[in-house]
Amino acid sequence: MIPFMTNEQQQDNLAKQLSMTPQTMEQLRRYGVDDSKTLKLEYFFFTDAEKKAEGLAEQLSVKGYTCDFGQSASDESLQVITGWTSPMQMSLDCVLDWTKLMCELATEFDCEFDGWGTNPEQ
Repeated sequence: MIPFMTNEQQQDNLAKQLSMTPQTMEQLRRYGVDDSKTLKLEYFFFTDAEKKAEGLAEQLSVKGYTCDFGQSASDESLQVITGWTSPMQMSLDCVLDWTKLMCELATEFDCEFDGWGTNPEQ
């Protein structure tokens, strides 16, 4: 089976996600989200096979996250995995550690971690 993401692509994505997280956190700070706040994060992954999506979804569910997966509406060759975390502390270190973990899970299940978002008004 041809991998969806090469090791090099996974490493590039990890670097990209780790560089984007501080920027997103800076935006959240403008909405009054400080280190003491806990929020659920919405996450997004892509892959090319339902079996890979299902494996990742199961692992995310074990963590207590809500999780759905299915065929992408815009590209039927892709599977989309999305859901919400349990509430987490919104410190930069916490969110960076979580981002790294999501990238590691993506690598384990041959998926791409496509990032996260949240609503500061939870």
